[in-house]
Amino acid sequence: MLRPCLVFFLSILTFALPLRAAKYFAFTPIARQAYDHATSLRFGEAYAAMAQMKLEDPNNLIVLHIENYIDFFTLYIEEDEATYRQLKKNRDQRLDKVKAGDRSSPYYLFVQADIRLQWALARLRFEDYLGAFTEVSKAYRLLKENEELFPGFMPNKKDLGILHAMVGTIPDSYKWGVKLLGGLDGTIAQGKKEVEEVLAYAQKNDFIFKEETVVLYAYLLLHLDNKEEEAWRAITGSTLRPEENPMHCFVMANIAMRTGRNNRAIQLLEQRRQGNAFFPFPYLDYMLGLAKLRRLDRDANPHFQRFVAHYQGRNFIKEAYQKMAWQELVKGNPEGYQRYMKACLANGYAIAGGDKNAQQEAEQGAAPNLSLLKARLLFDGGYFQKGYQELAARGPGNFSYPDGQLEYYYRMGRLLHGLRRYEEALGYYQFTIEKGANTPHFYACNAALQMGLIYESKGKLSEAREAFEKCLSFNPEEYRTGLHQKAKSGLARLEDVIK
Repeated sequence: MLRPCLVFFLSILTFALPLRAAKYFAFTPIARQAYDHATSLRFGEAYAAMAQMKLEDPNNLIVLHIENYIDFFTLYIEEDEATYRQLKKNRDQRLDKVKAGDRSSPYYLFVQADIRLQWALARLRFEDYLGAFTEVSKAYRLLKENEELFPGFMPNKKDLGILHAMVGTIPDSYKWGVKLLGGLDGTIAQGKKEVEEVLAYAQKNDFIFKEETVVLYAYLLLHLDNKEEEAWRAITGSTLRPEENPMHCFVMANIAMRTGRNNRAIQLLEQRRQGNAFFPFPYLDYMLGLAKLRRLDRDANPHFQRFVAHYQGRNFIKEAYQKMAWQELVKGNPEGYQRYMKACLANGYAIAGGDKNAQQEAEQGAAPNLSLLKARLLFDGGYFQKGYQELAARGPGNFSYPDGQLEYYYRMGRLLHGLRRYEEALGYYQFTIEKGANTPHFYACNAALQMGLIYESKGKLSEAREAFEKCLSFNPEEYRTGLHQKAKSGLARLEDVIK
C-alpha cells in the first residue's frame, strides 16, 4: 500500500515543479539590438541590452555569440596582452554553454564555429599562429557538419565562403598550418560565388549578418580577387553608416585608402562619430594622420600624436613615430625628423613589417631622400600625376647608388602603373628586378607581383604566371608574407580562369 502512495505523491510533486526550459538560439528584437550595438562599438548599450535578455529571456544562448563579438573587437582594437589572457577564459566557458543548447537548431554548430573563427583572428593578432590554425580547423569541421544538416542556412555559407576563398592563398611560409586544416580546400571563385549567394539572399530577406557579409565580400574582392573598383562599389552601395558607426567608418576609409580615394578617406575619418558612448578606436587617428601625410598636408602629426597617446597595443607605434618624422621632413625640418626617429627607437615593437621597416630606418640614422619620400607618399595616396612629376625631371643618377637608384626605378614603375602607362611601368619593374633581386629590399618582389597583375589584366596568363612565381622566389626582409599571399592569390585566380 505504501509504494502506490509514494508513486502518486512523486507524480504530483513532479507536475508541481517547473519544467526546466530548453536552451535555444534566437535573434529576438532585443538580441538584434544588442548585436547592432556591439558591432557599432557601443558596448555599454550592448551590455545593457544583454542584461535585459538574461533577465527576460535567460534561455536564449545567442547572447553568448554577441558577447564574443565584444571580446573580439576589444582584443583586435586594443591589442592588450593582459586583456587577451583574461578574455581567453571567456571563450572556453562560452563554448561549453553553447554545447548545452538545442542541437536541432542551425545555430548550434554555427555559433561554435563563428566563435572559433573570431578567436582565430584574435590569436593571429597576438602571433599565436598554431592556435589560430587550430581554431580554423575546428571551425571548418563544425561548418561542414552544419552544412550537411542545414544546406540552406546562410550564416553558415557566409563563413564557409570566406574560408574557401582564402585557403588557396595562404603563403608557403605557413604550409605547416595548412596541414592542420586537413580537408579544407577551395578556390577564390568558389568562395566568391558562395558569398554572393548569401548577399543575394540578404537583398530579399531580413538577414542579421547582411552588413557583416558585405564587408567580408568587399575585402575578398580587394585582397583576393584584385577587383578594387568592385570592392569600392560593394561597400558604397551597402547600408553601412560610416558617420554613425566607427567600425563602418574604419572599413570604408580603409578601402578608400587602398583604392586611390585618399580625399574621401580623410572626409570619412573627419566626420566620424566620437564620444564616450563608443569603445575607443585610436587607430582611426593613425589612419587620418596617414591619409593627411599622403596628401602632403602639414597637419598630420597631431593625429599620430593622439594615436600614440591613447593606443596600448604593440603594432604601429614605431610606424607612427616614423610617419611623424616624415612629416617633419616634408615641412623642411630635419631636426624634427631626427627627434621623432629617436622616439621610434625607444618606443613600440619591431614585430610587424611596417614597424620593422621603421626600426631599420631609425637604426640606419639617415633620412630618406625627400623626392623619393614625396613620390612614395603621393603614390600611396593615389596622387599619381603629382608623384610622377616629383620624379620625372630627375634621372636615377640624381640618387644614391645603389639603394637610391633602385628605389627610383621602383617608384617610377609604381607611379606609371597608377597612371595606366603599363608598358613603361613594365620596363621600370624589369629594371627593379634586375637591380634588386639580390638585395634585402622588397622592391624586386613587389615589382614582380605588379608585373603579374598587369599581365593578368591584359589576359597574358602565361606571362602573369611567370611573374607571380618570380615574386614567390624572392624572400625580402620586409613585407614578404603579404606579397607572397597576393602572388598566391594571383596564381589561384589564373587557375580559376583555366578551369
